[in-house]
Amino acid sequence: MTGEMLFIFCLLMLTIVLFISDQIRMDLVALMVVVALAVSGVITPAETVSGFGQSIVVMIAALFIVGEGLFRTGVAAAVGNRLLRMGGGSETKLLILLIPVVAGMSAFMSSTGAVALFIPVVLSMSRKAGMHPSRLLIPLAFASLIGGMLTLIGTPPNIVVSGLMESSGIKAFRFFDFTPIGLVILLVGTLYMVFVARKLLPVNALQEPEHVHPPLKAFAERYGITKHLHKLQLSAGSELIGQTVIQASLRTNYEVTVFGIRRDGKLVSTLIPVLSETVMQVNDILLAYGYQEDVSCLCSEQGIKEQGFPAGEMSRVYQEFGVAEVLLRPDSPLIGKTTKKGHYREQFNLSLIGIRRKGKPIIPKFKRTPLAFGDTLLLAGGWRYIGLLGKSRDFVVLETPAEMEELPSHRALAPVAVAILVGMLVLMVSGLVASLSATLLAALAMVLTGCVTMEESYKSLNSTSLVLIAGMLPLALAMKKTGAIQLIVDYLVTDMGGGEPMMICAGLFIFTSVFSQFISNTATTILVAPIALATAQGLGLNPEPFMMTVALAASTAFATPIASPVNTLVMAPGNYRFIDFVKVGVPLQILAMGVTLFLTPKIFPF
Repeated sequence: MTGEMLFIFCLLMLTIVLFISDQIRMDLVALMVVVALAVSGVITPAETVSGFGQSIVVMIAALFIVGEGLFRTGVAAAVGNRLLRMGGGSETKLLILLIPVVAGMSAFMSSTGAVALFIPVVLSMSRKAGMHPSRLLIPLAFASLIGGMLTLIGTPPNIVVSGLMESSGIKAFRFFDFTPIGLVILLVGTLYMVFVARKLLPVNALQEPEHVHPPLKAFAERYGITKHLHKLQLSAGSELIGQTVIQASLRTNYEVTVFGIRRDGKLVSTLIPVLSETVMQVNDILLAYGYQEDVSCLCSEQGIKEQGFPAGEMSRVYQEFGVAEVLLRPDSPLIGKTTKKGHYREQFNLSLIGIRRKGKPIIPKFKRTPLAFGDTLLLAGGWRYIGLLGKSRDFVVLETPAEMEELPSHRALAPVAVAILVGMLVLMVSGLVASLSATLLAALAMVLTGCVTMEESYKSLNSTSLVLIAGMLPLALAMKKTGAIQLIVDYLVTDMGGGEPMMICAGLFIFTSVFSQFISNTATTILVAPIALATAQGLGLNPEPFMMTVALAASTAFATPIASPVNTLVMAPGNYRFIDFVKVGVPLQILAMGVTLFLTPKIFPF
């Protein structure tokens, strides 16, 4: 072992210790590695900073912008809402839905791209379902890595081993040769992440800022309105059909407030808020607020079917409707007037659904409850009208929900954002252009079309992830140049294998998997695959099981946040520590190894 090798091994061990100790920021540790390599002279100064110009770093930055475009146009929220509706807000059901969807995407496109695009979706789902994002983000990353095991183009290591076999005159792996083993690993991995990993994932990792706006759910609880929400369907013979909400006088006659209408599966407020001129139609779903006895009276007299108000309905309501807590100004002409005379719907396009007086919620009676100075009111309606309340001379806006800060700012451009995403995926899957070019074109298109502004683009770049990835790439280069990797490969394959095919495959898997935790899995595959091929040929055995083992092991980069860019991407939004990946990832590595060593010789005999 040379002095340079010893230095690199010491630097690697020190880096791992610093990561595990969690005493220094990981991106700062990565920069320390860059400085140490530059000072040591093991690699050239240009090589020490070469990571910042690597295509993978630029590609990830572009994908941040594409993901931001999907978020700003509401596409991410729409996908998240669909998954939430299917999952019913259950963490188990969401994982069962999310894992195969992400794995399926990663089978045909970059796993990094799949994760970057799904991060805003998961964050949106987590907020709406009241879950912590750390419960979903590591499973998201691991699902994308497993997805790379499903097809030839799923991940670069698959292409590397197949290309090496072809160049050596051996029949290369076909597109779906990876699928049988990959599907079993996906099934085992899904069961593990749903039923075991959940017990290992952190639940309180997210560090909230000192002041955050409460979610919509908190407003509903504060004003005691949750148990007074109802979902009503207009029957064909109802006299309300063809009338506006004002003409129907539902609040005057029944003390029931209709704050939204769902039509053809969508809330009217996505296009037209429920205003005074909104006309009710057959089979409309009315979202209403009022006492049960008042609602029952309305239903019996007006031909309406009551459908309750399932918990899953709230997530859909929250997407379209907002609330604001306001305080009456001392000189407001509304003081002393009943809620009926306030004409909130006509003046502000909003409905008054709650009052707090002396710190306690009261249920306002439309015709009999006068407003008093000091009352705080809860107004509900379309998000855009909530945003206009600050201009009113009658109110002081006390607080708005956290959801308001995350509203899509360019919702009208959602179809454009989807078209850009589809175009990027087509370019990546078809191979018409390089993946880097496809992501750069998509990022540029997002900006030029207005799906995301330049300011929003800059804010979307996760500097921690980019610095961490760029800073660790030179270490992999130094290990390769000094021969450190080759030294370990020779030991594992030659000394540990002992000529036994299964033992050699186990050694190949262990080495490839372990070193894929710290350096590029593609670089690891490039180093290990030729040795695996030569070993198989030297023993007169079929190279396929050895090469398949190396390819699959390279995708088991589960145990560290620097093992793969996808792990690094989820680290910041999930506020994970190094040890979180170790606890959740190592068991999954062992499971993947067991499946690989059991199935590979059966499908590809020695």
